[in-house]
Parts: sequence; structure tokens; C-alpha cells
Amino acid sequence: MQDQLNIVIIQSNLVWENPIQNRLNFTKKINAISKEVDVIVLPEMFTSGFTMHPEAVAETMKGETITLLKNLSQKKEAAIVGSLVIKEEGNYYNRLVFVHPNGLVDTYDKRHTFTLAGESKVYKCGNQKLIINYKGFNIRPLVCYDLRFPVWSRITEDYDVLLYVANWPKARIKAWDTLLQARAIENMSYCIGVNRVGLDANNYEYPGHSAVYNVLGESLTNLKPNKEGIELVALSKTHIKITRQKLRFLDDADVFTLK
Repeated sequence: MQDQLNIVIIQSNLVWENPIQNRLNFTKKINAISKEVDVIVLPEMFTSGFTMHPEAVAETMKGETITLLKNLSQKKEAAIVGSLVIKEEGNYYNRLVFVHPNGLVDTYDKRHTFTLAGESKVYKCGNQKLIINYKGFNIRPLVCYDLRFPVWSRITEDYDVLLYVANWPKARIKAWDTLLQARAIENMSYCIGVNRVGLDANNYEYPGHSAVYNVLGESLTNLKPNKEGIELVALSKTHIKITRQKLRFLDDADVFTLK
């Protein structure tokens, strides 16, 4: 077990419904990372943008993107996480993948599909939680709209890091900023949010605001809004342990069962 986990967050524009170009772009960005890193985080639907035309971009778990991520993960000796459109057994999923350097792939299918954009009509939602133990840190990955639902994110099982990948538009970016910080504070965990930038084909603007908050809700990042950027942040196991021992708020949490 190590005390420090080095996270790189990549805030990037996405080429609309163009997996080939997006794979090329992210390959360049990942290969350009020169510092020692444990986890690399990409946005939601990083191969396509937030499309409601899954048939145009869908892949399988044996497709080109998963193969590429496995190769990059092994080369960089770092896990890579992001979501993409996956077709499986006749259904489309907005699926988060956490690719380990040894080739193992953990998956999480977005539970809360975004009904306002019609995501619920074309993508099948997931119903399983995922907690990944990676280098001694328990990581709970989630996708975009999940952020609005605190019960689903609540620390009923032990984790150290909440991680959200997103395509969150400018019109509601205040909610993104506020809820990311709130999730960190209420769960006494690190909270990571990686959002895209740029315009999509529907003329929705995405301003980034990617961030990492510590257990006390303090921001650890300095990425500029509306611009592409890459930032390295070190997470500390000691920070989590000492803060939770000193401020034992989690001991008073409500007990509930989610159905």
C-alpha cells in the first residue's frame, strides 16, 4: 500500500462522433505525460462526445478503443479511466472503463441516464456499484448525471476517492462546481471531476471546470475554464485518515438501503 496516488486529469475538446480522431488526440496527450503517474482520467464519452446516436460510434469490449487503452496503460504503467459507447447483447451503454496496466478492465454502466437529452431512450442504465482497489486506494467511479444523486454516491461502503467523468454544459456549470465540492465534504473523500471543453454538434458549450477536491472540500487544481489542459494532483492516504479520525462525521451517518 502506498500513501500517495498521483492522478492526471485531462480536460479536452472532443471531435464529434469521430472515434478515430479522438483516439489519436488522446494518444498524443497521454504519451506527452512525462511525470510519474498512477491514474489518468479522461472525460465522459471521450471517443465521441455526448451523442444520442450510439449506432454511429459504438464499440465492443474487444474493440479498438479498449485495445488502445490497454496498450497505453501498460506503456505508461498507469490506469486509464473514462467512458465510451459500448454495444453488448443488443443494448447500448454509456460505460465507464477503468483499465489497469496488467490488462484487467473494470466497468461501470452509468446508472442515471440523462432523460432531458433522451439518453434514457437509447442507452440502457446500469444498476451495479463499482469500487476499485488500486494501489491501496478505494476508488468509486461514476458518470456525469450521477453527480446529482447524493444517495447513489453516499459512502455506505468504504472508499477514498469519488471520481466523475462528464460532458457537463456551461448552462448548468454552477451545479457541477457546487455538487463536486459537496460530494467531497459530505463523504469525507477526495472528489475528482473531469469535464470536457468546446462546442458539440448540437451547439452545446462545455466549459471544463475539471477539479479535484480534498476531504475538506478544498480545491487542489488550477485548470483554466474553456481551455484544454492537463494537471497532475497527488492524493494522500494520510490526509484521509487523519481528517476522518479528527472529524468523525461519518460515524453519525444515516443507515439506509438503496433499492
